[in-house]
Amino acid sequence: MRRKPVELLVAEGGQGQGGSLRRSLGMWQLTMISIGATLGTGIFVVLGEAVPKAGPAVVISFVIAGITALFSALSYAELAGTIPVSGSSYSYAYATLGELVAWVCGWCLILEYGVSVAAVAVGWGQYLNELLDGTIGVTIPAALANPPGEGGVFNLPALLVVLLCMAFLLGGARESARVNTIMVGVKIVALLLFCAVAFTGIRAGNYKPFMPLGIGGVSAAGATLFFSYIGFDAASTAGEEAKNPKRDLPRAIMLSLLIVTALYVLVAAVAVGAMPWKGFEGSEAALAGIMKDVTGQSFWAVLLAAGAVVAIASVVLTVLYGQTRILFAMSRDGLVPKVFSRVHAPTGVPRTNTVVVSLFCGVLAAAIPLGQLADATSIGTLFAFGLVNIAVIVLRRTRPDMHRTFRVPLAPVFPAIGFLLCVYMMGSLSLVTWLVFGGWMIVGLVFYFGYGMRRSRLGREDLPAREAPQAPAEK
Repeated sequence: MRRKPVELLVAEGGQGQGGSLRRSLGMWQLTMISIGATLGTGIFVVLGEAVPKAGPAVVISFVIAGITALFSALSYAELAGTIPVSGSSYSYAYATLGELVAWVCGWCLILEYGVSVAAVAVGWGQYLNELLDGTIGVTIPAALANPPGEGGVFNLPALLVVLLCMAFLLGGARESARVNTIMVGVKIVALLLFCAVAFTGIRAGNYKPFMPLGIGGVSAAGATLFFSYIGFDAASTAGEEAKNPKRDLPRAIMLSLLIVTALYVLVAAVAVGAMPWKGFEGSEAALAGIMKDVTGQSFWAVLLAAGAVVAIASVVLTVLYGQTRILFAMSRDGLVPKVFSRVHAPTGVPRTNTVVVSLFCGVLAAAIPLGQLADATSIGTLFAFGLVNIAVIVLRRTRPDMHRTFRVPLAPVFPAIGFLLCVYMMGSLSLVTWLVFGGWMIVGLVFYFGYGMRRSRLGREDLPAREAPQAPAEK
């Protein structure tokens, strides 16, 4: 239950084994990191999973998931401005709820970020094949373009996109941010182009029945689509590389969520109007298919596929970045091996951390189907977001006089609503997802009690003070 003082968390910002992270990111770059980590996942990949659950009412599902994310985003914005460090909600929980809860939160973040990298990368091969087919008339064989269980043996493109992003990250945070900004611009243009072209193919009959599977289907799709909002908190993982984190982090988080939600709702509304909802079943490249059906030409579909290839690569890049920075913070606290906080001084990058995480995520993406990964990521994310909402309430009570550059309105009501919405969304997920999550938590607790608790820096620093009163007088 030991808590790490906020002042200590902030004072340690940027410090690693053998070097320090570099403060080189402004508000625009932070916003692009959050948009890069968020925009594209639900539209380009998961839409084919969600529409069969909700029908045309998937538009409402996006709104529900967006509102759920908004309440948590408010809490993230307050804590990011108050505790501007790399650990995101892990560090916030460490300062407010204690080490064990912080570990559980960090373990959920590993599920959120690490597994979502794999889940997004799975769909990259589908759009890459669309692009290759439309340009040079050659495609990657199904056995090497799909994961096991979905007609493939090993998803080679998924592994390749993760390794490509790893190469960018090893170059440095500023260089990676520049690449990401270009990618974000490309995918926003691609989505707006889709809306303009697909709008001409909208048929009113495609919206009927609007809610074929009832409110339960809308809720279930919303829980799956919450996966699409994973990443708005990515800016908070850059707290130790931001130039002015107290001012810029809250702004970047809120601005990115608003932009992403608006684009999601717009694209979803056009997509379900241009193609019957049952046609989305089993499609991981739905938007490209819609473009081809509406125009009768492959050119537009190829153009969108090119945008999707860039978009999904951008998500992989920024989420992979977030995962490495969270492990960096946990390693610095001693809860995971020190190798994850070792910084390469010339570049200011935790190189070994980046390589290990990339290889793990790449192999996972190549071997596991998309649907299982998306739902597992959603439940881990919802759990972590729920803890962030609680952390705001606790820190308001324990440290009411702390300077906050952003404050959640109507606290503690809004954070409490955010927490309850997260619980509600978790309840909409399947029993299998809960069993996977329970197994993940058990493994995490075994690791903490067997390794993290004994090697915790905070625990080692406190130990002499606790034992001193019991020492013999002559000592």
